[in-house]
Amino acid sequence: MYDLMIIGGGPGGYMAAERAGHAGLSVLLIEKRALGGVCLNEGCIPSKTLLNSAKILDYAVHGSDYGVSTTYRPELDHKFVIERKNKVVETLVSGVRALMKANKVTVVYGEAQIVDATSVKVGDEEYKGNRLMIASGSVPVVPPIDGVAEGLENGFVLTSREILDLETVPKNLVVIGGGVVGLEMASYYNSAGSKVTVIEMLPKIAGAMDAEISSLLMKSYEKKGIEFLLNTKVTGITSDCVNYDGGSVKANKVLLSIGRKPLIEGFGLENLGLVIENGAIVTDAHGQTSLPNVYAVGDVNGKYMLAHAAYREAEVAVAHILCKRDEMRYDAVPYVIYTSPEVASVGETEDSAKAKGIDYAQVTVPMIYSGRYLAENTVTDGICKVLIDKAHRNVIGVHLYGSYASEIIMSACMMIEMKMRVEDAQKFIFPHPTVSEIIREAIFRI
Repeated sequence: MYDLMIIGGGPGGYMAAERAGHAGLSVLLIEKRALGGVCLNEGCIPSKTLLNSAKILDYAVHGSDYGVSTTYRPELDHKFVIERKNKVVETLVSGVRALMKANKVTVVYGEAQIVDATSVKVGDEEYKGNRLMIASGSVPVVPPIDGVAEGLENGFVLTSREILDLETVPKNLVVIGGGVVGLEMASYYNSAGSKVTVIEMLPKIAGAMDAEISSLLMKSYEKKGIEFLLNTKVTGITSDCVNYDGGSVKANKVLLSIGRKPLIEGFGLENLGLVIENGAIVTDAHGQTSLPNVYAVGDVNGKYMLAHAAYREAEVAVAHILCKRDEMRYDAVPYVIYTSPEVASVGETEDSAKAKGIDYAQVTVPMIYSGRYLAENTVTDGICKVLIDKAHRNVIGVHLYGSYASEIIMSACMMIEMKMRVEDAQKFIFPHPTVSEIIREAIFRI
């Protein structure tokens, strides 16, 4: 009898297993494919490996802007990039395996089938536990568009999994969906040599991102040759093109990236009778479901489909199991797009603040107010936007467009998480010269 059984070895599942095992609980972790889940094997880490190679290529191509010239045009060896990506993934997956072993977690590979809240089968073997945690993750949304099913079957249409294993760079790549995955892959394959077209149903890219930054990002991509079709609905896919309202575009490969949905089918979840809303398991601030000894963390609860949110949800759920005080808050969950330039965002946007009736003030400062940013960039349209609640003078949102955005957003997360007033944030000493100083520049101007 295990203290905790976990279904799913992605970020939420393996983090919960590590924390629970470290606390002395006996833990069973069931994973059907590979430890690390979507993020480590076919998402966050693989895509960043590709994007880093593209960034190095872009620097080399434009080296003369910084006084560094070569006698030949640098080329990207896509096959080598994919091989390196696979090595990076295997190294990190091995690390997760070692972590499980170090914390005495029993790992079983195979398809889990829930019998009830205390019993799970894997093949012919049945396991018993006092508590159950669902960390089954999510799967790509596949819309009922003519030709999509056939395209997925014959390899013409790809999801985020297959696009990361392409052995050759397609001449024409059509990306359906202008969200994070679509934009990151559009960025990489554009640098690698593809003619990229992004088709998006909404009037802007990057979903709920700050509208001003979304516009700047799209303009940057367009300068690099990526074409965008906004307010556009795909009507069908044939063997060599994507049809949409009003026209069609040629394609050698199509990336389908219109979003993901919680994985709640195929492993006996219905046997628990949990409360499900909008296709996701309903959980409280402790990760607890409608059954007291059943928890759900990560994408499957539908709250934030981000690995770092899953990590924190796992920690909160395990703390609750251990009778420690903790609860989940979502006010300061950062959101990053790792293209070049990077985008990072946390907290309220102007649109969300207006929708909530928050009386806010905002200031936008150019990233060139940071000496280091100007020293390292020739493209100088980066910005930092800070929002505060006028009534309490606390920081409620920070949005960055420019290099190092992903690395400096954490200081803004802490300000928002602690409901820090502007006057208190102004007392921080930022290292100089760093791009992070741009946040200091902004909060002194609001």
